[in-house]
Amino acid sequence: MVFPFKSLEDFKVDITQDHELLRSAVRDFAENVLAKYVERGEKELDIPMEVKQKAKDIGLYGLFANESLGGQGADYLSLIVATEEITRVWPSFSTFLLIDWMFIYTLSKFGNDELKRKYVVPVAKGDKVAAFANTEPSAGSDVAGIKTTAKKLNGEYILNGRKIFITNGDIADYYLITARTSPPDPKARWKGISMFVVEKDAVKPVSRIETTGLKSSHTAEIVLEDVKVPAENLVGEEGNAFKYAVSAFDFARTIVASQALGVGQSALEKMVNYTLQRSAFEKKLADFQLVQTKISESLADLEVARLITYWAGTLFKNGKENEYVVAASLAKFISTEAAERIVLRAMSVYGGYGVTTSTGLERMLRDLQIMKTYEGTNDIQRISAARFLYNKFIGYKV
Repeated sequence: MVFPFKSLEDFKVDITQDHELLRSAVRDFAENVLAKYVERGEKELDIPMEVKQKAKDIGLYGLFANESLGGQGADYLSLIVATEEITRVWPSFSTFLLIDWMFIYTLSKFGNDELKRKYVVPVAKGDKVAAFANTEPSAGSDVAGIKTTAKKLNGEYILNGRKIFITNGDIADYYLITARTSPPDPKARWKGISMFVVEKDAVKPVSRIETTGLKSSHTAEIVLEDVKVPAENLVGEEGNAFKYAVSAFDFARTIVASQALGVGQSALEKMVNYTLQRSAFEKKLADFQLVQTKISESLADLEVARLITYWAGTLFKNGKENEYVVAASLAKFISTEAAERIVLRAMSVYGGYGVTTSTGLERMLRDLQIMKTYEGTNDIQRISAARFLYNKFIGYKV
């Protein structure tokens, strides 16, 4: 019984030796380069330029981009592998990469050849920074609820509106921005939304938003005031961009799940190492059954989350869209919440040291709150998975 899926073959994980070679290379980069800058970056609320340059040198920005567009041509599972290893050391940096990858994916799939050449290539090479601007003060989980408008006049579009919680919003060179080109249809609210590539000179960042976690990641509010966008910067078809935005969020969702894997992996490693170093009542912590229980429960949480995340990634890689959407939602809330449980167990094992900032555990806990929220909150993922199951697999509209 594999309901709602069609076959046991839908449950395979397509990891190859190439993925393992990539994992090893990215782990080396994370441990020998990223690790040196984490403390500084989190204090300065920024990712140092030398880190970005070193990532550029090894081709991380264009990992998923087609080789003809300046990328490495790797598959989707490669993004999951790379993200897990990077996040194990510095989650903020993996978020910086995630947004560039979303930009590259969306334009590569829905943009025309001219837009790809003009905008994907510089981002894939690491020469330019991208942002994805959909969320508004009154439209977060409700993607169709955006109020930003785009009116066509004399061969160009005039954009007006406000976007909030935009990652890279105050440092991006290029923005993918959604706006309404026609009022919402009460019977189909998703219709009438269009997407544009907008360059930084036209965008006005009004504030950087201080967040609980991912301190080195830039989160900003931007304002669009009579922004003129050439008609050729329209992505895909006018009025059809709700589908493009949702596709981008679906793409990002399993990468967020792999971010959680990196956090959970790091917390488990810290916990195991500490239990071997610390003693109480003349015994190592590792000798106490209560501690052993926390270790085994954390290992179970991590491996279950890893399997479902790589399974979802395999479905995406193999083009199984319906199956992937459900699996991605499951992977998102299972992995982020599993990682949170692992971190909390680690903090309890550390005792008094667990509530200090020196261990890095409290930063992990803070970062996870963002992962549970962005690219579709965990509560929304639970609803989305159920609704998609009813709609696509059973044919019952909910």
